[in-house]
Amino acid sequence: MKDVNYDVIICGAGPAGLTAAIYSARANLKTLIIEKNIVGGLTAISSNIENYPGFEKIDGFTLCQNMLNSALKFGAEIVYEEITNLDLKNKKVQTNKNGYRAKSIIICLGVIPRKLNIKNEDKFLGKGISFCATCDGTFFKNKVAAVIGGGNSAFENALYLSKICKKVYLIHRSEKFKAFSDLVDSVKKSGNVEFLLNSAIIELEGHDKLEQITIIKDNKKQVLKSDGLFISIGYMPNTLKLDLKTDENGYIVTDENKQTSQSGIFAAGDIRQKSLRQIVTACSDGAVAATNAFELIHNTKKKL
Repeated sequence: MKDVNYDVIICGAGPAGLTAAIYSARANLKTLIIEKNIVGGLTAISSNIENYPGFEKIDGFTLCQNMLNSALKFGAEIVYEEITNLDLKNKKVQTNKNGYRAKSIIICLGVIPRKLNIKNEDKFLGKGISFCATCDGTFFKNKVAAVIGGGNSAFENALYLSKICKKVYLIHRSEKFKAFSDLVDSVKKSGNVEFLLNSAIIELEGHDKLEQITIIKDNKKQVLKSDGLFISIGYMPNTLKLDLKTDENGYIVTDENKQTSQSGIFAAGDIRQKSLRQIVTACSDGAVAATNAFELIHNTKKKL
C-alpha cells in the first residue's frame, strides 16, 4: 500500500493541533490530523474552563469540538490512528493502520501523566488508580477517594470528586500549592476534603483492587482506607523518543517560528519547551507553526 501524501500532517488533536489545522487548511494546504484517542487530549476532560478568551465558562470537550468543526469546515481531515513511527528525515508518519507523507509535520503530542513509581502502582491502574476524575470519578460515587498533588489538575480532580464521593483526601508533599487560589478556595469550601500536607505515599495495598494507602506525614506512618487514588503530580512530554533537540526535561526546543532542530518539522503546545502551558498558549503555538509551515512550503514551491 502506497503512502498517502499531504502538505501538512499534524500529530495530535489537542488545542495546538486543532488550531494548526485551522490555519493550515485555511491556507489551502492539504492537511491531516492524526489522533490516537479523543479530540482535545487533556483539555477535553476539563469540566470547567474560565480563562479562555471569549468564554466566561466552557467545558473542554465542547471547546475542542468547536475547534475541530472549524478545522473540518476549512477542509482538514482527521484519522483516529496510533502513531507507531515518525521518520522525520523523510517526513513520513507510520500508524497502526496506514503510512502518510507530508511536506511538513507539526508535532502536537502533548504530555502524559507522571507516575509515583512505587510498588503496586501498575497493578492497581484501572483498579482503583486513575489520573482523571472526570473520566473515572463515577466509579467512586459515595466512596472514599484520594488525590495526590498540589497543582491545578490535583485540585480540579479533588473538587470534582468532592461532589460525588463520601470523603476525599488531598495528599501533598508541602504546605504550598501551585494551583490557582480560587480553585484552592473552592476545594477548601467543599466540606468533605481532608488536606494531608507534608505527606508522601509510600505503599499501595489491596487484593484485586486498591484498598488502602500508606503515607508518611510529618515523619509518621498513617494508613488511609481508600477505594481510589487519583495521581496528579505533573506531566512529562510525549516525545516518542524523537531525534530532535530537547531541554533537560525532554521538552522539544523550537525557534520563535516553532520550528524544531530539523527543517520542516515544527512543534506546538505542551510538548514544546515553554514557560506557560495553557490552552491559549497552545493555540498560539499552533497558529504560528502552521503559518510558518505554509511559508516554508510556499517558498520551496517558488524555488522549484
